[in-house]
Order: sequence, then structure tokens, then C-alpha cells
Amino acid sequence: MEQAVFESVEYTDGCQACGGRAQWWGVQVLMNGRLRWDTECSCPACGSGMAVCGGELPAGLRSRMLAEQGPARLRVGPSARNAVVMRVLRAELGVGLGEVRAVLSGVLAGTHSGTLPEMELLARRLRASGIDAVAERVRPS
Repeated sequence: MEQAVFESVEYTDGCQACGGRAQWWGVQVLMNGRLRWDTECSCPACGSGMAVCGGELPAGLRSRMLAEQGPARLRVGPSARNAVVMRVLRAELGVGLGEVRAVLSGVLAGTHSGTLPEMELLARRLRASGIDAVAERVRPS
């Protein structure tokens, strides 16, 4: 069994019960070959709390994670066969042939990025197809 990969963020946002300022925690995890997310909040003003979870990461939570944690990149080895990489990308991303070519260009250039769990899922799928691939955190210049 492969190790879980996760990313988390903590932030303040409105309470859905009273409109006050609540403390929120969000996490995205790659576990057992699947991406999942959850978010929890606690409001000191009214005492309410809630938890929500799902599969596809909501855009707002994803943006917060990328802003706070920074993006991760997917890199493939120099001997990677484009056809195999494209097949995996199409299957995982649900994109058409035209779109996958643009994604492939980004992967080959080392510029395709996302959250660390997202990129690690793609790297694992590529490695399972015989492609040398790694997800790595983008280091600030």
C-alpha cells in the first residue's frame, strides 16, 4: 500500500449559521488511489460547527491550497513515450485529444502543475504504466 499524500490549509471565513467569523480547516488527500477532500469549521461566536467532504476539490479550496502551499509539478523521465503519457492523462483528466496535447506539452516542459495530491496521483498512474514520473513541490526562485 502506498503512502497517503495530503495538503491542508487553515483559514477564517464566514460562519454559515450566524455570519460571524469562523475558523476553517481544509484538506485534500490521495489515499488508496483516490483523491478526497474535507473541510471543517468551528465558529466561536455561535458555537456551531460543520464538516463537508467529497471527491473533486472545490475550486475555492483548491485556490487557497495553491496560494498557501504553492503548486507541485509533474515531471516525466526523458525516455517517456508520448502515446503512453497521453493515454494516462486522457483517462485521469477526462480530456479530449486536443486538450491532452496541450497538457502533454506542459508535462514534458515541466510546467504542468496542481496540488501535490493531484500531481502525485498522475505520477502514480504513469509509473503503473511504465513511465518514470515524479510529483515535486515547485521551489520559489
